[in-house]
Amino acid sequence: MSSYETILFSQGEGIARLTLNRPDRLNSFTVQMHEEVADALGQLDEARVLVVTGAGRGFCAGQDLNDRAVAPGESVDLGHSVETYYNPLIRRLTSLPLPVIARVNGVAAGAGANIALACDIVIAAKSAKFIQSFAAIGLIPDSGGTWVLPRLVGQARALGLALTAEPLPAEQAAEWGLIWKAVEDEALDEEVDTLATRFASAPTRGLAAIKQMIRASWEHSLDEELDLQRDNMRELGHSEDYREGVAAFMEKRTPRFTGR
Repeated sequence: MSSYETILFSQGEGIARLTLNRPDRLNSFTVQMHEEVADALGQLDEARVLVVTGAGRGFCAGQDLNDRAVAPGESVDLGHSVETYYNPLIRRLTSLPLPVIARVNGVAAGAGANIALACDIVIAAKSAKFIQSFAAIGLIPDSGGTWVLPRLVGQARALGLALTAEPLPAEQAAEWGLIWKAVEDEALDEEVDTLATRFASAPTRGLAAIKQMIRASWEHSLDEELDLQRDNMRELGHSEDYREGVAAFMEKRTPRFTGR
C-alpha cells in the first residue's frame, strides 16, 4: 500500500478508512493532498464501505489558500483547480459502488463542507459546524454546493447558508435534513464504526444500486424511474446476495453476504 504524507489510508475487514491528515491546517486541501486522495480512492480493493474523516479537531477547511501562493492583486484560474481536482473528487465519491460515510469530527468549511455532503451518509459530532464560506471571499459554493444545498434543505435555506456564510451547527444541520445524524462527540467513533461494520457485511451490490438510483432520480420522470426499478430488480434478483438473503430468512439465521 502506498505511503502518503497528507492523508492516512487503511483497509481491513471490508472497511476502507481515508483520513485527511493536515491537522495544523484544519486538513485544508493542497495539490498534493488531492493527488494522494485520488490515488487512495483508486486502491479500494475489496472494500465494501469507505469512511472519510479528518485528523485533529477539524474535518476539512476546504482549499488551503497558501498552496497557491498568489500575490495580492494577481488573479488565479480557479476554474482550473475546480475542474482538475474538486470536480473529479466529487464525481468519484458520488459514483463509488459502495456506501461512503463522512465522519465529521469538527469544522467542515468551504469545499470541505461540500465534500462531506458528497458522501452518502454524514454523521457529525454535535460540536461540528458546516460553513459555506465562499461568499466571504467573493466566490460561489463549488464542489457541488450550489447543486446539493437546495436539494437537501430547500432554496430559502440554501440561499441563507450560501449568502451569509454563517456556521450551521451539526444538530441544526440534522434537523434541516442536510446530514443524516448528529451525535455526542464521545459517541462519534462508536456510531461510525457500528455503521461501517454493518455495511461491510451487507449486500454491497444492492447498496450500490440504491445509491446510484437515488442519486440519479432527480433526472427521471416517475415512468422512467419505474422502468429503472424493474431493470435493477431483475438484475439483483439473480445475485448471490439475494439468494443468500432469502435463504437466511427462511432458515431463520443471520445472512452471510459476500457482496456479489
